[in-house]
Amino acid sequence: MTNLLSNRDARRVFLAKQGLSNPPNRALTKAGLLQLIHDIGFVQVDSIATVERAHHQILFSRNQTYRREHLTELLEKDGALFENWTHDASILPSAFFVYWKHRFRREEVAIVERWRKWRGEGFEAAFDETYERVLKNGAITAREIKDDNHTSGGWWNWHPNKTALEYFWRTGKFAIAGRTNFQKVYDLVERVLPERFHTPEVGHDEFVDWACRSALQRLGFATSGEIAAFWDLVTPQESKTWVETHRDELTEILIEPAVDGKPRPSFAFADFSATLDSFPEAPARMRVLSPFDPTIRDRNRTERLFGFFYRIEVFVPEPKREYGYYVFPLLEGDRLIGRIDMKADRKAGTLDVKRLWLEPGVRASAGRLGKLEAELDRVARFTGVEKVAFLDGWRG
Repeated sequence: MTNLLSNRDARRVFLAKQGLSNPPNRALTKAGLLQLIHDIGFVQVDSIATVERAHHQILFSRNQTYRREHLTELLEKDGALFENWTHDASILPSAFFVYWKHRFRREEVAIVERWRKWRGEGFEAAFDETYERVLKNGAITAREIKDDNHTSGGWWNWHPNKTALEYFWRTGKFAIAGRTNFQKVYDLVERVLPERFHTPEVGHDEFVDWACRSALQRLGFATSGEIAAFWDLVTPQESKTWVETHRDELTEILIEPAVDGKPRPSFAFADFSATLDSFPEAPARMRVLSPFDPTIRDRNRTERLFGFFYRIEVFVPEPKREYGYYVFPLLEGDRLIGRIDMKADRKAGTLDVKRLWLEPGVRASAGRLGKLEAELDRVARFTGVEKVAFLDGWRG
C-alpha cells in the first residue's frame, strides 16, 4: 500500500534533512561545521559576492554562529574537506573522495571529448609541462603559470596552462590547496588530502550503492531521477536499477504537492513512516537563502514542495529580468514566502535593500516585516557592514 505524505510533512522532512531545522543560534564548533556539511552533502561554491559568497551564506543561513575561519582550516589545513564537482563546483567532506574517483575516471573521457570540441585539437599541449611544474615546484595559481603572450578572454578562453590545471583538478590528479582572492591554488592531491582519504578504492557496485543510498538519506524521499541528480555521480539508469534492486529496503510514498496537481510517487527507506515524528519543525524565524542553496537547487522539486517558482537571472539580459540580477529567496518557518533584491555596499557600510516581493497570499504584516528586518540585521553583521538601508521603492 502506498502512503500519502502531506505537503506540510514533506517540507518538514526535507528542511530537516537540509540542516534548516536545527537551532540557528546553537554554538557551532569546527567539528560541528564538518558534521553539518557531511549531513547536507555538499556546499556549492560561487564567485558572486553581491552580499556574501554562496558557500558562506549557505552555512550562515543554517547557523548564525558559523565562522569562516573554521571552513578555511577544514579545507586548507586539516584536509577534512575538498573542492570538486557535483552538478557544479562544491565543497565536500574528504571522506567522500574515494567515491569521486569513479567520477574522475568518467570525466577523463567526457572532458577530453567536450573540450576538444570547445578548444580544438591540441588543447592538451601544455598538460605534461603543467603537471611537471606542479610536481616539482608545488602549489600554483593559473595567474602564476600564465603564458605572457596569451590574451585573456574570460572562462571561455583559458590559457593552455589554465586548461591543464582545470583538467587535472576535474579528473582528480590535482586538488585545491586554497584560494587567493578567490583564485584557486592547485597542487597534487596527495599533498593536499591526508592519505586515508586519497588512497582507498571501492568497486563500482559499492560506489553506485553509496551514491544512491547517501542521496536518498539526504533527500528524505525522492524519485530515482532526483536520486541520480543529487550528487550527479551516477546515471539515471544506474539510479533506476538501484531502486529496482533495493525495493525490499524501500517504501513508495505519494508526496502531496504544494499547488494543485497529482501526488508524486517517490521512494523512501522502509522505516520512513516510523521515524516521521522525529523530524523537528523548522524555526519560525525568517532566513535569507543563497540562490545556490542546496535546498532550492532542484528547481522543479522546489516548486512542487513549496509552490515557489525560482530562477536565477544573472545570465538573463536586464530588460528581460522579472526580478533582478541576484535575488535571494526568503524562508519563513517551512515556507518560501518571497524574495529580496539587495546588495552590500562595503564602501558605504550598508546592506542596500532594493526591492521586496512577497508571494501571492503572503501579507506584509508588521510581525513578518519585523522578522525580515531582524534577519537583515543578522546578514549585515555577518557581511561586515554597519547597517541596513532600505532604498526608495523597496516595498514596490
